[in-house]
Amino acid sequence: MRSFLRPAAGVVCLVALACAGCSSTGGGASDAASARPGGTTAAAASPNAGAAKSSATSYAPYVSATTAVDTDSAGSPTTYNLAFVISDGTACTPKWDGMYAIGDTAVKSRTAALKKSGASVRVSFGGADGKELASTCDSASALAAAYGAALDAAGSTQADFDIEGAQLSASGSVARRSEAIALLQKKRPGLTVSFTLPVMPSGLDADGLALLESANDHSVDVSTVNIMTMNYGSSYGADMGDYAITSAEAAHAQLKKVFGLSDSDAWQGLALTSMIGVNDVANETFGLSDAAQVRAFAEKKGVAWVSMWASFRDQQCKKGSATAGNASTDCSGVQQSSGAFAKAFAG
Repeated sequence: MRSFLRPAAGVVCLVALACAGCSSTGGGASDAASARPGGTTAAAASPNAGAAKSSATSYAPYVSATTAVDTDSAGSPTTYNLAFVISDGTACTPKWDGMYAIGDTAVKSRTAALKKSGASVRVSFGGADGKELASTCDSASALAAAYGAALDAAGSTQADFDIEGAQLSASGSVARRSEAIALLQKKRPGLTVSFTLPVMPSGLDADGLALLESANDHSVDVSTVNIMTMNYGSSYGADMGDYAITSAEAAHAQLKKVFGLSDSDAWQGLALTSMIGVNDVANETFGLSDAAQVRAFAEKKGVAWVSMWASFRDQQCKKGSATAGNASTDCSGVQQSSGAFAKAFAG
């Protein structure tokens, strides 16, 4: 997923995924589906009264870590994904969007405000822009320290790693990241980890699967694999809701194989993130009916959480501000009321 935050605008894994709802400590409630012995699923209890539902599938949008918008709270999210922590560009120094200090007072105030509803915050590392920390930190210990500093600054025990583009195939960075996350989890037993990866209707590609294998090899406890159901390419011009479901079904089969999970546990270890409205590919537009379709599917299957890119785009554009294949920074590009996508995803 692109960053729009510029001023101008193994065995251990099997257990973790099967227990996709293992609660974090000290960072608010986890938004993952809760697994009981025997594989039965219990609805995740949210401290946010407005988000309490019978479904175990929660709603966790991506939001700006620096700038509040009116649509952030639409749909009463259980968790907010704070986008994005990356390198300052040259060193192993974590910064919000590569520019704002981890301890920036405005960001601290922002995260505190998000938590007032009772929701938790998850720190998302990476994204499509800038340099992911694994590419600039020269050791796993330094990388783990950088990740830890960002989590502490946000008061979070949930880490999301959005790995895409060149970083997905950079074997050195992939191994270093896996080692660093394993080190971090040893020091922070309550830390839950999700990987956000690109997907196609055919499922995760070889690089995405290799990343999960690397995490497995380093004994990383993976709570959730979050697939980005978006930007498939010019040859995919049919219904985006259908593509999201086809992608989820394919990824589900892969998770069962990679982690040796049961059918239900693999669904509990999966999350779905869609790019609302106009996508970056000219023939792809994800509408409100697609969001409702994805939500219904996720509830039926017991998917851990659904999300969208992003809360600050959940409003109608001013005329002419978005065209096919030219996604706008701050609006969806489709006809809608403000917060409508959030409400559709929240169910």
